[in-house]
Formats: sequence, structure tokens, C-alpha cells
Amino acid sequence: MASTAVCYSLATLSSTLPLLSHKKTTSIANLKSHGRNLQSSLVSAKLAISKTTRPLSSRRLGTSSSEVTCSTSASPLPSALLFDCDGVLVDTEKDGHRVSYNETFKEKELGVTWDVDLYAELLKIGGGKERMTAYFNKTGWPENAPKSEEERKAFVASLHKRKTELFAALIEKRLLPLRPGVVKLIDQALAEGVEIAVCSTSVEKAVSAIVTFLLGPERAEKIKIFAGDVVARKKPDPAIYVLAANTLGVDPSSCVVIEDSGIGLAAAKAAGMKCIVTKSGYTANQEFPTADAVFDFIGDPPEERFDLAFCGSLLKQ
Repeated sequence: MASTAVCYSLATLSSTLPLLSHKKTTSIANLKSHGRNLQSSLVSAKLAISKTTRPLSSRRLGTSSSEVTCSTSASPLPSALLFDCDGVLVDTEKDGHRVSYNETFKEKELGVTWDVDLYAELLKIGGGKERMTAYFNKTGWPENAPKSEEERKAFVASLHKRKTELFAALIEKRLLPLRPGVVKLIDQALAEGVEIAVCSTSVEKAVSAIVTFLLGPERAEKIKIFAGDVVARKKPDPAIYVLAANTLGVDPSSCVVIEDSGIGLAAAKAAGMKCIVTKSGYTANQEFPTADAVFDFIGDPPEERFDLAFCGSLLKQ
């Protein structure tokens, strides 16, 4: 049972301590006795405070560093942190995936280019193959594309495979950096025994490249990846987050998801999980009213936005 927290001010603390007498008639024995009482009181007060102090790192965004909140119990830790990949671990969409799609279209002489604004609209569709199929269905299929539905499905799959190869090459060259605070938060979670997974609509090869080359092989060994066609229905459907919770053996209500998009947020909430949105290049000006918290990024000290303790505090809401 958690003990009742007590917040001590300096004035209150000092009033609880015995005062030394300054009368000339005080004996050496009396002074020694007062000293022992003073030392004992200080130790007792120190122990009482140490049992009720909470880490400053659990502050919400906007709270002054001088503010300390006393609580009856520490925040629980999440059973799992589930990260989206693109836009959360790395801001990949505009200068990574989009560029790789365009290079693929050029190689195949399709006469198609996705500019920055168009790709922003296409990102509302979860999954690269689904994105290309929806685009071609709306604007017309390239002249050199197959005519039957089955052949077109294979055609899109071949385009996506080549796009993934080009994207992986960008990651291996480390041309796209991790977003601020990603390593800090993952290391905090791993140190506390919190499960870590990456849940993405991107194909497994692309996600694995980011996790392995940018987070490093030691971390990669401890991170589960759920990606691509591992589920039949992609975000905003909650299937991938439900699968992650079931595979990890954790209750969805004890999971915290880190997302950057509306479809990812919808998937997390539909799975019964808490969700923090860290805005990316394409979602910087969007609103996320159903998110449990919204930040520009995770952040590294001294300008960090949130940490593992904050993620745990969401579970109490």
C-alpha cells in the first residue's frame, strides 16, 4: 500500500527540529544531547522526503522546471512502447519515401512524379502499394502498365519492391537522421524492462533498415517489428496494434503508442491504447484533438519534450 505523500517546505521542516539553547547555564552534556536530537530529526525528515519525491522528468509540456508535484504514488510504467516508423523514428516521407517513389517511376518510364503537396494527400492512404493503386485508379494507369487486375497487382508490387531497395540504400548511407529524443526514450524503456516494438504500414525491409542501421544492432535485437502486410487491414484499422499487444502478451490499455499522423492516431485509439503524437514535417500544421498528448518531437535534454515517466503518467488518466 502506497504511503501518504508529504510535501515539506523549509519553514515546516525547520519548525520540527529542536532548537539549541543559548543560555549560559547550558552544560556540555545538554549540548551533546541537543546535537543527537537534531541529527536524529534531520535523518528522519530526510527519509520521509526521499520516500515521497517524484522525478522532475515526469512534468508535462509547459510546466516550469521549478515546479514539483507531490503525489501519493509514482506513475506506473507502460508495459510496452509502440512506435510508428516513418515520421516518428525518422522524418522519412518527403525526402525519403517520396524521392524513392519518383526514382522508381523514372526508372520504369511511367511519366509520373509525386510532388510534395500531392504526396501529402497520398499519405492519408495507409500502405505504399495501396497508395500507388489508389493514385493510378484515380488518374489513370500508365500506358506500359498491365491491363488485368491481377497483373496490375503484381506490377504495383514490383514497383514497391524497387522503391524499398532505393529507400533502404538511403538509410544505409545514413542520409536521413533519427529524430531528436528517439534514442533517449528507447534506452530509458529498455533499461526499465518495457517492451519496445515498431508498428508500421511500410514493408518490413524498410523498417528493419531504419531500426538496424540507425538504432544499432544491439538495440535492434530487443525491438520487435510489425510491418507491411503482417496484417490484412492497415492503419487507420487497429489490426497492427492489436497484433503487437497480443504477440507481446500485454494488455492494450497498458500500452503507449508514439505516432505522427491522423491514421496512426486513429489506429492506436481504436486498439484501446494511449497515444502521443509527435508532429512530423507533413503533419506539423495538423490538429490531433483525440490524442492523449501532442508534441513537436520527443527531444533530448536540456530541451526534451517528454520521457518514459510522462508516458507512464498517461496510464493514470
